[in-house]
Amino acid sequence: MPPAPRRSIHLPAPGTRRAVVIGAGSFGTAVAVLLARGGLRTTLQTRTTEQAERLVEDRENRAYLPEVAFPRELRVEPASNGVARADYVLLGVPSSAVSEVVATLDHGGLSESAAVVSLAKGLVPPDGTPPTAILIRRFGASRVACVGGPAHARETVSEGAGLVAASTEEALATALAGVFIRAGVVCEESNDPIGVELAGVAKNAAALASGATEAQGLNAAGAAAGHIFAEMWRWAETLGARPESVIGLAGTGDLVATALAPQSRNRRAGELLAQGVPASDIPARVGQAVESLETVPLLARALDQAGVEAPVTAALGRLIAGELPLEEWMAVVRTTVPPPARWRPAMRPGWWQRFRAWIQRPFSRRGRESPDEPTTVTATATYRSQ
Repeated sequence: MPPAPRRSIHLPAPGTRRAVVIGAGSFGTAVAVLLARGGLRTTLQTRTTEQAERLVEDRENRAYLPEVAFPRELRVEPASNGVARADYVLLGVPSSAVSEVVATLDHGGLSESAAVVSLAKGLVPPDGTPPTAILIRRFGASRVACVGGPAHARETVSEGAGLVAASTEEALATALAGVFIRAGVVCEESNDPIGVELAGVAKNAAALASGATEAQGLNAAGAAAGHIFAEMWRWAETLGARPESVIGLAGTGDLVATALAPQSRNRRAGELLAQGVPASDIPARVGQAVESLETVPLLARALDQAGVEAPVTAALGRLIAGELPLEEWMAVVRTTVPPPARWRPAMRPGWWQRFRAWIQRPFSRRGRESPDEPTTVTATATYRSQ
């Protein structure tokens, strides 16, 4: 019997599906511009009616993404208009607001077939939950995705980016990647949304840590970032995340982009912390919300609850809270020795294939005139398809 056909969320043709981006910050605005360029009938939703009217009049977001003209097809409206006709709802809000926005979607007319996509690179309070975990519990894994990767907002719409569209539903990841590719942006597909999301969390925290440490030397800044990534990964691995999500575009790629960007909010926030500026004053100094200031304490709490030893992340959380002097933060960075890597015996190429063949051989002899070679070929083919 042939397998049942998979549910398809692919885009049959440009212009036949609708997307709503909730949140008109810099990245939400950039994503809305890309979706419109990629052929989706896109609406950018703002927090207030006044903000929507201003964007409609200016046809650009002068507050968060100035001098980027909106495509003619891009609509702008307040979020109170709801999402009744949307096939894709993208949440361009800080992770601290994800639960609040999700609670409004049903009242906003969200379709039972609509996909919900997180653009946040933070954790949801109070427990430091990855946003897609919240969305999956509410809407089911097949309707949930996230977008990560190095994507400085202005450069994304003018020069391109290296995005990652991640969902356990392959068709959804493919659909999102296809839209971004049509808009001229490289976009990798992934079936590891938790890994992609936590890579973005680690990136923001590492950028903050390196900014808070850079004045003490580049080695210290690099060590701070490396400790943050290592501590986060020991947690992410317990949640089923894969290492390639961290070493690829969503993790190290995004970290390099953030570390080099002169306009990096998270790195700048770290520098201000090192200068003694209270965390509560930093968003006003930077001019936008700085998600890592809220995410790092949540990450530290989540690591502690998971039983993961994370002295550098915990110390950074205390630095943000004003409970740890800069000198003591530096001492933690310079003296922390990570646990040793787990040693694994080296395996000769083909070991797994030969082992599977050896296990299967007794069950495959019957009816075979020459059992060894066919069994080995079958086992190898099976392994490669996994």
